[in-house]
Amino acid sequence: MATAEQQETHEEAPEEAQQEAAQQEAQSAKEPSGSSIVFTATLVLLVGLALFGRRLFNAWFTGDGIRTWATMFVGVTVQALPFLVLGVLLSAALTAFVPASFFARALPKRPALAVPVASVSGVVLPGCECASVPVSAALMNRGVTPAAAIAFLLSAPAINPVVLASTAVAFPGQPKVVVARAVTSLAVSMILGWLWLLTGKGGSWLKMPKNRHAHDDGKFEVFRSAMLHDFLHAGGFLVIGAAAAATLNVVVPRAWLDHVAGNLLLSVLILGLLAVLLAICSEADAFVAASLTQFSLTARLAFMVVGPIVDVKLVALQSGTFGPKFAARFAPATFVVALLASLLVGWWLL
Repeated sequence: MATAEQQETHEEAPEEAQQEAAQQEAQSAKEPSGSSIVFTATLVLLVGLALFGRRLFNAWFTGDGIRTWATMFVGVTVQALPFLVLGVLLSAALTAFVPASFFARALPKRPALAVPVASVSGVVLPGCECASVPVSAALMNRGVTPAAAIAFLLSAPAINPVVLASTAVAFPGQPKVVVARAVTSLAVSMILGWLWLLTGKGGSWLKMPKNRHAHDDGKFEVFRSAMLHDFLHAGGFLVIGAAAAATLNVVVPRAWLDHVAGNLLLSVLILGLLAVLLAICSEADAFVAASLTQFSLTARLAFMVVGPIVDVKLVALQSGTFGPKFAARFAPATFVVALLASLLVGWWLL
């Protein structure tokens, strides 16, 4: 009897395993399909807003305030959308086709020298903040010193060519804004990297990350999944950011904005906190900053410097990748250094 029961159990086990495998395959087949549907719907929504948004808003609402809100919202979205798409494509290509070992070979062996080299490499390597976290995690997994990986994490989404080009378009005739953004973001990434080296390197509270993609994933599959992920997240935050900027300009009383904007320290702090909460993609945040005309260039510089390196979605990504202890220490330090650097560079260049 015992032998027969064991045989029945062994016969049922493979059937259960096959059923579980079939369910997993079905789920994996549904996930890409669902992601593609959401991706297509988001793309159609953004393109529709770009082409017909103003007409729709004008047809639905007649108030001057609503018209102004709709004009600003659609204007920011239309200007930022091409740079957002380009940034997502380049970021996904970087994640899929550039091996992390390339960075490990290119960086100097001495950590103090590897930090500025990693910071400067962000100028020529496009990537949004969503992609910079897994890329820096891959660098650590390949033996790159964490200080250099952190410097790259901060510089890549802030000073890459797409971001600088979008900043130049958002602030026409003001090249000093582009220079100030590049200098400030580069300085912040170096300072945080060197601080990591000076404060004991955080070995007790840094959780070494795991790889983002499985080793058997094809390069084009990695490219596709990274593109879908980054576009869906960045596109949604772009719409939220454009709506928030338009609301801020229309709903908040002008006298209150003038009072806040008239105080340099307070305006820098307010726009820094606004950048943390809005979590706008770095390829699009310059257009939102340009719309905040009540504030000084220094305050808007702080908005553009803080956003790509510390916001709510980045804190969540860093917490999940490097551990909550890391995020709890790194995010406040980055925020403070970014504000101080923005004040200093703004006083110097703007």
